[in-house]
Amino acid sequence: MIVKYGGNAMKSLELRRAVAAELAALRQHLPVVVVHGGGPVIEGELAARGISSEFRNGLRVTSAEAMDVVEMALCQLNKQLAQDIGGAVGLMGRDCLLLTAEPFDPALGRVGRITGVNADLLRTLLGAGITPVVGCVAVGPDGNALNINADTAAGAVAGALGESIIFLTDVDGVYRNYPDPTSRAATLSRQEAEDGVSAGWIAGGMIPKVRAALDALDRGAPHATIASGMVAGVLGAAARGEAGTRLTP
Repeated sequence: MIVKYGGNAMKSLELRRAVAAELAALRQHLPVVVVHGGGPVIEGELAARGISSEFRNGLRVTSAEAMDVVEMALCQLNKQLAQDIGGAVGLMGRDCLLLTAEPFDPALGRVGRITGVNADLLRTLLGAGITPVVGCVAVGPDGNALNINADTAAGAVAGALGESIIFLTDVDGVYRNYPDPTSRAATLSRQEAEDGVSAGWIAGGMIPKVRAALDALDRGAPHATIASGMVAGVLGAAARGEAGTRLTP
């Protein structure tokens, strides 16, 4: 199981450790790869250095100066998460060229699009009973770091391994009538998801998560689930298909 973890689900140390405990518990039943972002941590580090943040279509505009801070913040968080989970190793895209990418758009600076995943490295670690914890910094064609959207990176890892994925977010899943939680869709086919975006009931910040889930399906993941990382016990329930919204081909 691939688990994408980040955003509001890691805003506090208490919540982060609760999720780490659930990841450790899930690992008792099946191998797990964790792919994480770190928006709140990155924001804090950039603000401390007087570097402003700008987003375009959900992607952080990343100058060379900002990229250094992003990589530093994610590296530190990466090791902390691995320690919290236990039996895990923190990795970044530079490690054995785990994640390679190409620049996404010159206007976004050092933001990348994944072109390759070193799946053999992940399989080797999983085979040894070690949980890989992957931070979303990739290596570009020039050997320098590129900032990668965590949802996109997680989808690429899921596709490369051909395994299912859970995207942890701050809502219980995809709502047919947002923000009514009783309208949560337990399952969505690809076509239903595309129709939801076209009709407008999948909107705002949910669109990139649904797109990342569909991208994971395109790359070979059998299914993808969007669920809340703010609810205790959600990982096991989502893995069983009992929580969140499961998207299928």
